[in-house]
Amino acid sequence: MAGILRTGVFGLGAMAFLLIGPALADDAKPSPDARALIERQFDALAHNDAPAAYAFAAPGIKAIFPDPNVFMTMVRTQYTPVYHHRSVEFGPAQSEADSIAQAVTFVDDDNQVWKALYKLARQPDGSWLITGCSLIKSDDKAT
Repeated sequence: MAGILRTGVFGLGAMAFLLIGPALADDAKPSPDARALIERQFDALAHNDAPAAYAFAAPGIKAIFPDPNVFMTMVRTQYTPVYHHRSVEFGPAQSEADSIAQAVTFVDDDNQVWKALYKLARQPDGSWLITGCSLIKSDDKAT
C-alpha cells in the first residue's frame, strides 16, 4: 500500500509541477522563507541526518513515511538529485496566504539538469514545512 501511495503522490506532484510550473512568473523572486527551509533540509540530507531532514516534512508527508529512516530511503532512491547534487539554483516562487510554490533547479553529478517544484505550507504554529516536491528531468543543458 505504501508503494502505491508513494507512486500516487509522486504522480500527482509531477502533474502539479506541469500545471503550476509555467504559472510562476519569470520576474518572481525566490521566497526567502522557502529558500531558508529548503536549504536547511539540503544540509541535513548532505550530512545523512535523517531526523533533521524529516523534521522539515509536513504532517501529510510524515503520514506516508512515518519514520525518518524510511523517509531518507525514499529521498535517496526517488529524489537522488535532491539528495546529492553538484549545484542548485533557486528560481521564482509563488506565494498565496499560507502556501509557497518554490522552483528549484539541480545539476546532478552527471551534468543532468533537474527541475523541482517545492510546495510549502504554513503550519498552525506559524512555521513553514515542506508538503511536497515534484521533480522532473529537464532538457536544459548544464553550463
